[in-house]
Amino acid sequence: MNGSLATWLYAVTAVPEDGTPPRELTGVADEPVRLVEAAGLAAVVGSVPLEDFGEDALRDHLEDLEWLERTARAHHRVINGAARHGQVIPLRFATLYHDDDRVRAMLQERRDDFTATLRRVAGRTEWGVKGYVDPRSFLPDPDEPTDAGESPGTAYLLRRRAQRQDQETAHLRATERAEEVHASLAALAVATAAHPPQDTALAAYEGWMVLNNSYLVPDALGAEFTALVTDLGERYPAITLEVSGPWPPYSFTAPPNRVEEAQPEETPS
Repeated sequence: MNGSLATWLYAVTAVPEDGTPPRELTGVADEPVRLVEAAGLAAVVGSVPLEDFGEDALRDHLEDLEWLERTARAHHRVINGAARHGQVIPLRFATLYHDDDRVRAMLQERRDDFTATLRRVAGRTEWGVKGYVDPRSFLPDPDEPTDAGESPGTAYLLRRRAQRQDQETAHLRATERAEEVHASLAALAVATAAHPPQDTALAAYEGWMVLNNSYLVPDALGAEFTALVTDLGERYPAITLEVSGPWPPYSFTAPPNRVEEAQPEETPS
């Protein structure tokens, strides 16, 4: 590390024509954001104190949800701010380097990958679409009782089996509807990424999340994409759709897996 400081990476971008970093941006430690340049690329970075962002301190902080939320918001605020000045490759939260020289070496080493990724996502932004359903909307119509003459125990088991089958049918129907929605949205995207459903305790929703996808959409089709989400929500009222964006292409550029290792990768549709 650089004395009592380390270099926190937010994003990689092309070197701006004026060579200046995004103005008035501060990072996770309220530090001024700056650029480290090499190989025709620029890393958006900040210098953070090791006493708060060293390995042991970070390990402790990551158990503090309030600190984690506040710091993650600051991290993404810098990425979004940088993205307003040009295409960026967002880097994973808590990507730290010993010093600026290590950052320059990383840019030089991964120049081809970063350049190819920037070219691939140029003129495109990420949109997120979530879909929620009330499982009761997809349950099959109730059958006539069939347990006449059965013992109470057998009747109970039959009802439980019927309930499980109804749940499976409802889930299948809801999933098929989500796939229809996804297929329509994917037609406007150049790439898509599927994410697992969010935890209900953290995301605060009821029912089932049947769609949690990201779409890499050409900027020229952004308005058409959001209009299509609205249209699909009206066409399929049993599924509630939420759209967010536009975002930097978080889901379509793989960040470094660990310190001093970067592996950008697009998720194809």
